[in-house]
Formats: sequence, C-alpha cells, structure tokens
Amino acid sequence: MANRSVWSDNRFWQRSAAWVTGFASVLLIWLTFDTSAQISMGTAQDLADGVTKRVPSSTVINYKITYEMDTARGHEVPVIGEKELFFGRDDWSEEEAGALLHLGKLGSQAKNCMNCHTLLGNGAYYAPDLTKAWLDPAWGPEGSLQAMTGKNTKEEAMAEFLQHPSQYPTHERMMPNLGITADEAKGLVAFLKHMSSIDTNGFPRNFGKIKGAVHGK
Repeated sequence: MANRSVWSDNRFWQRSAAWVTGFASVLLIWLTFDTSAQISMGTAQDLADGVTKRVPSSTVINYKITYEMDTARGHEVPVIGEKELFFGRDDWSEEEAGALLHLGKLGSQAKNCMNCHTLLGNGAYYAPDLTKAWLDPAWGPEGSLQAMTGKNTKEEAMAEFLQHPSQYPTHERMMPNLGITADEAKGLVAFLKHMSSIDTNGFPRNFGKIKGAVHGK
C-alpha cells in the first residue's frame, strides 16, 4: 500500500479542526470575560481612592477631566483630577448622577443624535464627533462657544446651546432646534462629560490635534 501524505488524510484535518475550534472557543470565552471587566463602570469609591477605571463612575461629573498624552501608550488619555462644580454642585451622588446620565442617554436616543453625530464610534459624520465634546477647548472659559452663549461655565454654555442652537450658528451645517428642555439639556451635558472621561484608546484620533485640546499643549 502506497504511503499517503498527512495533508490528504481526512483524520488529520478533522483532528486539526477540532483543536482549532476548541482553542478558539477558549480564547473567545477569555476575551469575553476580559472585555466585560474592561467596560464595567467603576464606582464612586474608585474615584475617591484615585483608582483609574476605563469607564469611570457616573460621579465623574463631580471631577475635573483633562486630556493628556500618555507616552507609554502613544496616545492621549482622559485624566480625572480634583473636584469641580457641575451645575453648581460637586456632590452628586451615584444615584443622582446615574439618573442624570440615564436622562442624557435617553435624550440622545430620543433626539436621534447619531443621525448626524458620532458617539463612541457609532453614528454619522455629518456633524462633529461628540465622544470628547466636553473636552473641546471651544467650550472652555476662553473658548468661542462659551463666549457666544454668554454663560459663565462650560456646562451652562453647552446646555444653553442645546436648547437654542439656531441662536448660535457655529458651522455651515447648523444644528436644528430639537425642542430640548432645560432638564434634558442638563442630562445631555452630563452624558457628554461622562463620555469624555471614558478611556477610548485615543479615539477619535483627530481630536488631539485640536489646539488646546491636550492638556499642556
């Protein structure tokens, strides 16, 4: 009987397929657990203890957030600093902050923000990406958008703009008036602030190129 090549042996390929399938299944299970841990929201105690989580607690709205270059990782990361007022308070509890973020998330869905904007990589590219909108220097104390609204704080300026976008034309593609209420605007701003605190591995890549967006540049 002539010697048969292992490459033409059906049993070899059956066993190989079984081993590859088994290995891939184990790897997929491990990646699922690892990913779940990575995207789990942190707690208020984590923030108080200075523990960095990829997705911080909703109470991150009580803290100052900056965007800084991490030379070891080769891209910018959000850095959570000292306490700061958010709509006049720096003591939002997890329950209060969570409810505010939930209102903002529902608002972003109800107003179909992703029809024009991109959030965490999802949505359209007709209007500016909102993933790091809170960190945009245009909303800062010396920014053009805060000055345009006449408000004293970033959150007040953003909320005012969301309620009356047609009064503050900022781009050739003007944002339509969506009938956003004061409470909805506050929730949306909280949602945007929390989203800016999420470590997205430097996404969106072009945000760090905005002058003044990266702390210290």
